[in-house]
This record gives sequence, structure tokens and C-alpha cells, in this order.
Amino acid sequence: MAYDEGLAEIMRGDLASLAGISEKKMFGGIAFMLNGNMLCGVHKGGGMFRVGKVNEGEALALEGAGPMEFTGRRMGGMVDVTDEALVDDTTRAALMALSLDFVKALPAK
Repeated sequence: MAYDEGLAEIMRGDLASLAGISEKKMFGGIAFMLNGNMLCGVHKGGGMFRVGKVNEGEALALEGAGPMEFTGRRMGGMVDVTDEALVDDTTRAALMALSLDFVKALPAK
């Protein structure tokens, strides 16, 4: 398995009450989409949140969060998080709030 299904279930629980959520296999893991826009996801060794460049500094200040680098290139507006950060309810909630703040403002795809 490329990602931790238990972590995916935690994320599913966090997103269960939101309309417009779908799942898509991506980055060797699973991405959760809001109205067709990537919101967050789980991959081998942790997860990711799409917080947008305006929220990136606040997200990176949280323990367990770092810049998202895919194929050696930094992805602005995205943060990578450790497994430990994903299971920490406070950290995950803060990252989810930043991500929702950004993604809800995007036009639906």
C-alpha cells in the first residue's frame, strides 16, 4: 500500500460533513477534492494540504509541516506533513482550516 489507509480514514472523518468532497488517486496516494479542486491528501510517509501561498507561512510554522516538494521542485501553496502531524488533532485541524479557507474561494471545476 502506497499510503496509510488509517490516515485516509481520519481525513475522511474530518471531511464527512462537507458537501462537494471527492477522492482521487494522486501522488502515489489519495487526494481529497473540494468541488474538483485539490484540498488535502495522504501519501506514503504523511500527507499534504493545499493552503495557498497567502497561508503558507502560517502552515509551515506548525510542527510537522514542511514545504511540499514533488519530483525535486517546491510546490508553492502546498505543505507536506508528517504522519505525526496528521494524527495530532490540533495540528490537522489548523492545517485543514487553512486549506479550506483557500480552496473554498476557488471556482468549482
